[in-house]
Amino acid sequence: MKKFLLAAFSIIVAAGVFAQDVSTGSVVRRRGPGDRPGAKETTPGVTQRMQSHFEETPKDESELQWMRVMYRQLDLTKDANGALYYPDEPVEGQENLFRIIMGRMADGQLGAYEYLDGREVFTDAYKVKMRDVLDRFHILYTDAKGSTEKNPRFVIEESDVPASEVLSYYIIEKWEFDRRSNRMRTRVEAICPVLHRSGDFGGEAVKYPMFWVKYDELRPFLSTQNIFTDDDNNLATCTYDDFFQLGLYEGDIYKTRNLKNKSLMQLHPDPDDLAHARDSIQQRLDSYEKKLWVPSLEELAERREAAEKAAALAEGQNSGDETAVGQADEKPARSARASRSKRGSDRSKATKSKPAKVKKPKAPKSSGSSGATRSVRNRRR
Repeated sequence: MKKFLLAAFSIIVAAGVFAQDVSTGSVVRRRGPGDRPGAKETTPGVTQRMQSHFEETPKDESELQWMRVMYRQLDLTKDANGALYYPDEPVEGQENLFRIIMGRMADGQLGAYEYLDGREVFTDAYKVKMRDVLDRFHILYTDAKGSTEKNPRFVIEESDVPASEVLSYYIIEKWEFDRRSNRMRTRVEAICPVLHRSGDFGGEAVKYPMFWVKYDELRPFLSTQNIFTDDDNNLATCTYDDFFQLGLYEGDIYKTRNLKNKSLMQLHPDPDDLAHARDSIQQRLDSYEKKLWVPSLEELAERREAAEKAAALAEGQNSGDETAVGQADEKPARSARASRSKRGSDRSKATKSKPAKVKKPKAPKSSGSSGATRSVRNRRR
């Protein structure tokens, strides 16, 4: 009986507490990650767990055997980079890269760093304020509801975002060879939007680099935006993050990290020398990993055939013989096939042919009237 009374009393107390919570309008719920002190607010589609997944752990450079830092310029007028520009206006929830960057910066979820012509420093001392960026590039805005001086937020109308004027990007690209995995990897460290604006009297557009954004901080937002990169397939088969991770972009190298801290244009003023330097740097990057390993027999044969082909082409061009130039493509393969068939035919002949019979010399016929057996009688005569 006592147990029954205690159970009934506990049920009544619990019901009273629930009624009190309902009357005061409070709702009891489980504490989530966003309720933790210092937790970052996330946008729809980007959870705290996703942000922690994409946060890049600091790399220990002692694990790297080799590294090269490249600065590239991505021209958005090229077809390969068109996915970063189109659509210039939001269509069915799809935005281009610059609108994603500006939207996250206006919400206070993404930081930016000062563009320093020469050296880039990604520390808090070189962080830029969003209000200063908007004022510097004459972008209209209003303060968002709940904006404070410590945590400012802004509202930018879609028509006021200069997405159509951002016609290129600067990216910092790192080529690294990891000694633990024995693999070469390429990753983007930072992105800089570049405005192309003409003066009041027209003329050639002037480039205005705006700011640097660290790719690791931008990556969670890029992984939620699907894009399509091929006109033959209108399905959005990859994201902005896939676009950069797979290296689907095309860009010219305009600077490499060097002791003098000079760009390639400063080191090579002549346009032909500049183009040659860019091709040479790209070729060294592509062939660095191949030089680390001993080539196989197949690779050596391919290199030998390529060298023979190049020598035949050079010989044909120097002599002016059109037939030599035309037959240069077939010469290495034909010589290789001929050598293999010759060796095979020699082996087959050696196994099938019988040894030739050696003819014995015939013995000289003996004659009765030999000069050595003449009689003395005849010689006297």
